[in-house]
Amino acid sequence: METIKAIHKIAYAAPAFALAVVGIPVYVYVPKFYTDVVGVHIGALGAIILAVRICDALTDPLLGFLSDRSTTRFGRRRPYIALGSIALALFIYLLFNPPAGGRDFETWWFGLCVFFLFLFWTVVQVPYEALGPEITFDYDERTALFSIRDGALILGTLAAASSPALVRWAFDLPVSAAGERLTFFWISALYAPLVILFCWWCAFAIQEKPRSEPWGGLGGTLWQRLRDISRNRPFRILVLSYTIAAFGSNLPATLILYYVQYVLESQHADLFLLLYFVTGIVFLPGWIKLAKKFEKKSTWIGSMLVNTGAFIGVFFLGPGDAWLYGILVFFSGIGFGATLAIPSAMQADVIDYDELLTGERREGQYVGLWAIAKKLSAALGIGLALAILGSSGYAPNVEQNEQVRWTLRVLYALTPSVCNLVAIAIAFAYPIDRATHQAIRAAIMKRGSAGATGGPPPPG
Repeated sequence: METIKAIHKIAYAAPAFALAVVGIPVYVYVPKFYTDVVGVHIGALGAIILAVRICDALTDPLLGFLSDRSTTRFGRRRPYIALGSIALALFIYLLFNPPAGGRDFETWWFGLCVFFLFLFWTVVQVPYEALGPEITFDYDERTALFSIRDGALILGTLAAASSPALVRWAFDLPVSAAGERLTFFWISALYAPLVILFCWWCAFAIQEKPRSEPWGGLGGTLWQRLRDISRNRPFRILVLSYTIAAFGSNLPATLILYYVQYVLESQHADLFLLLYFVTGIVFLPGWIKLAKKFEKKSTWIGSMLVNTGAFIGVFFLGPGDAWLYGILVFFSGIGFGATLAIPSAMQADVIDYDELLTGERREGQYVGLWAIAKKLSAALGIGLALAILGSSGYAPNVEQNEQVRWTLRVLYALTPSVCNLVAIAIAFAYPIDRATHQAIRAAIMKRGSAGATGGPPPPG
């Protein structure tokens, strides 16, 4: 078994902690900040985010393609991680600190800042995630590595989710528009340098493996290479299942502040987020042990079942049910960590299968396509959710009518549960288990030493 030193696992995981600021704050807090404080119309905001994330459908595979083919003295991935983090930090600060202006100005400011934020997030994130599958080829060690990385992501998300309340408490900020602007200033002042620090630590601590000569060649345009990837059946199954589940999970991430305030009539959304993420972190090591004993696919399906089985009950809640909501959030959070970490380890395994078919290590292109799935699911989730909420009659900072509350319940609880059930049905067809992966790695070693080309039919 190939083992990785703990310090190297932590160094690789560190950027995930800092990059979490592009998750919860941008998807949960920034929309409400820009609609309720800055004054951007909720429909315009949702349309901008949807348009920007659709643009990522071009930048993600392109960055993966460039990352795979880059040749520098520092490796293929690390220059992107180190240099991209500087620009990313700049646009985190600019997005979180909009200057005062009219509605049109603020809308343009938001659009430009969020566009460049996600562009440079891609420059960092795609090479960063592509670095992971190269660190180890061991089936179970990969699960451990990605569990630490995604555990750091959850911990960073927890910190990011808690940061508004902590900043307000630490600086005794008022609950007002001015107080909200100061809150976002201090969040950006903390996270912008942290992104740079942790990305540079990873870039210096992790040494990339020497690039071996591919037996399948490096020819073909980007489109041809993406078309070849689409023929990887295990990847198609994995990414389709993951995308559907991710679309569903982005709805509650976007709407939790609205749901808790206007459906439950509670002011404790921060505490519920804290409960959800802490539960996910606490139970993640147990899921990793289950994955080692019962296979990754079975564990992933089990985690989605736990997550869905508890969360569907949220649809039936209403005013005064905050305590019951907290119980359901806890049980739903039990499966949360595994729904992130296990698919990442499975993705690394399908990249190995691609190497057997083509003779190339194309982590960047696979991660680029994976990033499209994550971003488009997030874009559709936040874009459609906010657009539908706006069309249902939502108005900020007032009591909502029954139509708005019913829309929130459907979008927040029912739709994600249905998406998870569809994703589970698709995941049953995923064919790579431990024995299959061991056979793939053995065939890669044999084929590489023999200089052969081509590959076997898809596993399963």
